[in-house]
Amino acid sequence: MIDTSSAQGIGKSTPASLLQVVRLQVPLWVIAPLLGLMLATGLGGGYLGAWLVYRSTNCPEAPEVCQEFGLFWDVWDKASADFVDAEAIVPQRMTEGAINGMLDSLGDQGHTRFLSAEDARRWDESLSGEFEGIGAYLDVRNGQGMVVAPIEGSPAEKAGLLPGDWIIKVDGQETQGWTIEELVSRIRGTRGSQVVLTIQHPGEERIVDIAITRDRIEVPSVNWSMLPGDIALIRLDSFQQRATEEMERALNAARSQGARRVILDLRNNQGGFVYEAIGVASHFLPEGTPVFLEEDRTGTRTVQETHEGGVALDIPMVVLINFGTASSAEIVSGALQDAQRAQLVGVRTVGTGTVLMTYNLEGGAKLLLGTVQWLTPKGRLIRKQGIAPDIEVALPPGTRPLSPEEAASLTPEELLQSDDVQLVRALELAEVAK
Repeated sequence: MIDTSSAQGIGKSTPASLLQVVRLQVPLWVIAPLLGLMLATGLGGGYLGAWLVYRSTNCPEAPEVCQEFGLFWDVWDKASADFVDAEAIVPQRMTEGAINGMLDSLGDQGHTRFLSAEDARRWDESLSGEFEGIGAYLDVRNGQGMVVAPIEGSPAEKAGLLPGDWIIKVDGQETQGWTIEELVSRIRGTRGSQVVLTIQHPGEERIVDIAITRDRIEVPSVNWSMLPGDIALIRLDSFQQRATEEMERALNAARSQGARRVILDLRNNQGGFVYEAIGVASHFLPEGTPVFLEEDRTGTRTVQETHEGGVALDIPMVVLINFGTASSAEIVSGALQDAQRAQLVGVRTVGTGTVLMTYNLEGGAKLLLGTVQWLTPKGRLIRKQGIAPDIEVALPPGTRPLSPEEAASLTPEELLQSDDVQLVRALELAEVAK
């Protein structure tokens, strides 16, 4: 009801005075909940407003960049609220996917990348030379998983995986669109466990399932054998820790057994530490020889040179490369080619021409970021272009490069008639090398 009794005796009433005496008589049981609702709404609105302002204003970039972040959050909110599969809304996975998408836009796919804590652990393992899994070098090409090469003697090799195999599925799940980290994390696992890969061999239409039991993989960087003609075939699988030392031991052993020529096999070598690349190159090039040029984003170039202590500075050599030769292996290939120290035989390399800086992130994650790009000593850009061989020779589809042990087990006639035509051509060149 409206109580106007206090207006008596006031005299002439004005509109303002009339408003002053109007009061609502509302029961207390209604007032208390209303006050609570108003308080909660005020606090919630304030929090939401502060959150939205924080997301839109706490941005260190230029306004046009910050506006793009607003678009990102808009999509995030809508996906989080309305996507049909609520269980698929996993903020950590969404965040990591967004980070990887951002890094992929830089055009350094497969090299510059984000590693979750688990992926970072596996990365460190691979560079130490020991891990548990199937024993294969993997990559993602055109959005599809691929076997670069099985490691010699590994479960992958014993199961019949070949270089260039397309990995269609892992345990029944399609790999199309996976990142290299997703592919590796699904295929690696504890010793004794099994993974089923759905594989399409190169040059074949048939798709097969291959079950592989994981094991402990120990990967030496270097293995070698003597071939006919006093030729040492030395395979360098990666530039992991101690690669320079292992190369020195192999070269000294080969020379002590009468090696007069060397074939350095860098096929399917995915790279590793850049200082190991300098160390390996130093065994074949005189001290002070340029190995590669570092170029930062301003265009400033720094020359990286060999150091003293090389043990094979004068021995004639040929180098084998292919589509799986990457990173540090491309550095060494380019250095030997520019110095006219060796002829390169095979096919063009992959072209991962950035030197990675490792940033340790919160929770054990890592960012591998190409902070400089490298060029050959003569200034040839390798990123996205690769190293072209002096003599181009492609392996027949489905052919696996011979390991040093396999090559040494063949007679000279069998070796020259093998399907590893790249090695056969290298042997022919080594025979006449001086």
